[in-house]
Amino acid sequence: MRGNDTTRTAAQVLVDQLRLHGVRHLFCVPGESFLAVLDALYDSDLDVTVCRQEGGAAMMAEAVGKATGRPGVAFVTRGPGATNASPAIHIARQDSTPLVVFVGQVARGAREREAFQELDYRVVFGAMTKWATEIDDPVRVPEIVSRAFHTAANGRPGPVVVGLPEDVLVERVTVGDAPPFALIETAPGPAEMMELARLLAAARAPIVILGGSRWSQAASDDVARFAQKFALPVATTFRRLHLFDALHPCYAGDLGIGPNPKLLERISSADLVLLVGGRMGELPSQGYTLFDIPRPQMNFVHVHPGAEELGRVYSPHLAIQATPTAFAAALGRLDPPSSLRGQAEAAHADYLAWTEKPTAQPGAVNLGAVMVWLREYLSADTILCNGAGNYAAWIHRFFRFRRFAQHVAPTSGSMGYGVPAAVAMKRLYPDRPVVCIAGDGDFLMNGQEFATAVQYELPIIVVIADNGIYGTIRMHQEREYPGRIIATALRNPDFAAYARAFGGFGVTVERTEDFPAAFKQAQASGKPSIIRLAIDPEAITPTTTLSQIRAKSLAEKDR
Repeated sequence: MRGNDTTRTAAQVLVDQLRLHGVRHLFCVPGESFLAVLDALYDSDLDVTVCRQEGGAAMMAEAVGKATGRPGVAFVTRGPGATNASPAIHIARQDSTPLVVFVGQVARGAREREAFQELDYRVVFGAMTKWATEIDDPVRVPEIVSRAFHTAANGRPGPVVVGLPEDVLVERVTVGDAPPFALIETAPGPAEMMELARLLAAARAPIVILGGSRWSQAASDDVARFAQKFALPVATTFRRLHLFDALHPCYAGDLGIGPNPKLLERISSADLVLLVGGRMGELPSQGYTLFDIPRPQMNFVHVHPGAEELGRVYSPHLAIQATPTAFAAALGRLDPPSSLRGQAEAAHADYLAWTEKPTAQPGAVNLGAVMVWLREYLSADTILCNGAGNYAAWIHRFFRFRRFAQHVAPTSGSMGYGVPAAVAMKRLYPDRPVVCIAGDGDFLMNGQEFATAVQYELPIIVVIADNGIYGTIRMHQEREYPGRIIATALRNPDFAAYARAFGGFGVTVERTEDFPAAFKQAQASGKPSIIRLAIDPEAITPTTTLSQIRAKSLAEKDR
């Protein structure tokens, strides 16, 4: 509670800073280590979502950061609460997502005694954050929170962890607020853009690749206009499909897991690659094989908001430190020769042919056909969330994202992400449809957050591809150790009954043709819903089966 004088507790100062920095939603699992913050939130107008596990809470905050470009915020308790949140912090690091996690801490007088649930957050999180710190002085709350937001959001975005000693939070201080943080848009220089125009003018087979974060709707639109003007093919990196309209005449496809071989061939034969926003990490680079290291084999232009990423792996022919929004705006002022014409028409035709029809699959439920139906049925404002697993290959191949920030998923390949992300998106955008696609093993890593959806009456729809195995690992086992299967079989609950037990809607689909009716039933229920798809474990990717992988591996070993 606030006093009658001009003082505030450090906890009240902290909550006031959150409001000042534009935070409207935060996610938490309550803990006694930050009770004073919970009390300060009681008198605020912030929307607080209480979750069932700190990993889910922090993933929800990370999803908000991913979707908005502004730091998502989570509060977790000390010790096990902090370690439970670590998967989301790692996701934010690898995905370049702005995230601020506030962690309760033991009182200052008890530190370094291994007090109850004590951890040194600077040591524990130092390697996976942009900054890990603690607030030792209540007067410095505005300063440190301001720095946390600026650090998380600017340059290459990422996670910040701030420890909150419980005795600091209750101290009363007189201190002014910090000004609101700002997103800093770093623009390219005239000389850099002139050199880019020269490289484009000399190119005969250029291609643009979009990735990373710090994007906006305006940036996506600006790139689309520039690409169309000069017929430049545009590809997106792993789980960044929403950066470019899939039906735009310049879209060439997704450079992730199981990409179109024709897209890989097009990139390999390009004489100019313009990479905007992304790092070109292990997955989009196809295990660092697509481009020579350190010097790519073609003219390589790398645009990134973080100077530390330019030249880190690839030595570009032209490095431009700029945010995607500022760079895309500068593209509109670029004046390459009108004779510049890329190969967008052929690239887009290849993409459409690759994604048009679902491939044949073993079993009575074809996940590809389900994705094709969803892409035709769902409105363009639907947000699709997912975690990690082989099931996601069908999303990448057959779903066509039409709108910026329509896809919220981890580039880090972290399982258990889809349900928390869906809950966060429905809290953030209550009027937009939200669908989560999950695997069975993937779902159960944070499936308890379905209870959060029920508690807040969030009618998300979760589609679970249930094949009874950890599919990705089983696939690798069959490839590396054919027939020697261990630790990948799963005995799952009745997922439809699971949904009903929490107070949601649940149904099982055992034939592809029954899916549309089941999905419409879930929508009509108005409840959080789970649709279980009975997937044959043989259907391991859109292009092969487990038996085919095993047979190929055995044949190679017999040579």
